[in-house]
Amino acid sequence: MPVMTARSRTEEHRASTPLELFFDLCFVVAVAQAGTRLVHAVTEGHVLTGVGGYAAVFFAIWWAWVNFSWFASAYDTDDPLYRVVTLVQITGVLILAAGVPRAFDSGDWTVVVIGYVVMRLALTSQWLRAAHRTRGAERRVALRYAAGITVVQLGWIAMLLLPHGASGARAAVFVVLALAEMCVPALAERDRSTSWHPHHISERYGLFTIIVLGETIAAATVAVQEAVYEHGALGELLPIAAGGLLIVFSAWWIYFAVPIQDYLRGSREAFIWGYGHYLILGSAAAIGTGIEVAVEEAVGKAHVPATAAAAAVTIPSALFLLTVWALHVRHFKRDLMEQLSLPVAALAILACTFTGGWAVFAAGLVAAAAVAVGVLLSRRPVAAG
Repeated sequence: MPVMTARSRTEEHRASTPLELFFDLCFVVAVAQAGTRLVHAVTEGHVLTGVGGYAAVFFAIWWAWVNFSWFASAYDTDDPLYRVVTLVQITGVLILAAGVPRAFDSGDWTVVVIGYVVMRLALTSQWLRAAHRTRGAERRVALRYAAGITVVQLGWIAMLLLPHGASGARAAVFVVLALAEMCVPALAERDRSTSWHPHHISERYGLFTIIVLGETIAAATVAVQEAVYEHGALGELLPIAAGGLLIVFSAWWIYFAVPIQDYLRGSREAFIWGYGHYLILGSAAAIGTGIEVAVEEAVGKAHVPATAAAAAVTIPSALFLLTVWALHVRHFKRDLMEQLSLPVAALAILACTFTGGWAVFAAGLVAAAAVAVGVLLSRRPVAAG
């Protein structure tokens, strides 16, 4: 069996493996479950509860995915043991997905936490394997990861012991434990960085973004299809469908407009960029949820006003543009005009919230215009100095 040693950061032709792609697809099952429950909560008027539950579930999915991806970038051996442990992590996310309805509907997070702990302890075993044949600083980093992850998992299990009605206490404990999870990499790598591969990492995040956007389109398509068959409200649904497509197409274009691997030179830039994808990926998935809510409202099935249904699309769309600009795109802008294009577009999309039944279509036009403006600005010459 191959020894698990660090891979080179300058390795040529480093690309995502079939196992990593399979991993991503299985994780999107959980994303879809979280989105479905968020739609149900919002359409029933339980907006704050739904958003809180969605944020918590998405954090669990995203953080487990992030940790696997960065570990694989440094230590992927693709041998039988590595594959089996990765499949255990996939099993964990499927357990988590199975527990999402109960977590949203009755506040019972037991199955979600069990699935999450399965994923995290499986990764702990990978870090222990990495530590087994290494020495010095590299071994200390691996052992710190294993110890840190294990301690925080004990915290998640302890959280389940809180009284069922203590939702406020659980929320506070969740925030503390989530912050503790995100501190583990910084503490583990405080004196030595793992050998993650910039091109591989940028590709991994890009592929997961594509899959999440694809899930957004799939969810919105099913919602429109069901509404047409049940209500025949094609006139009300066409603007929503067209606007939704424009938003998702524009989101893809904007995200992949720059070669972000050229920016990921060190761990500081990479940590900020990687952590910020919680908002990028979360908002991308929520766009599809919002489109479903808008469809439900258009056919009279949602117990929310039209403005709230529109906001379910415009808020995550604007958040996606702002976070992609802040973490991803702004590093490649040449002047103030280019820097302002996406923030201005985000504000304009928020303003579309108040355009009634045409809000989603108007937001889609704004997103498409942002792409067009960005292309035109990037092609003009900029005076030196």
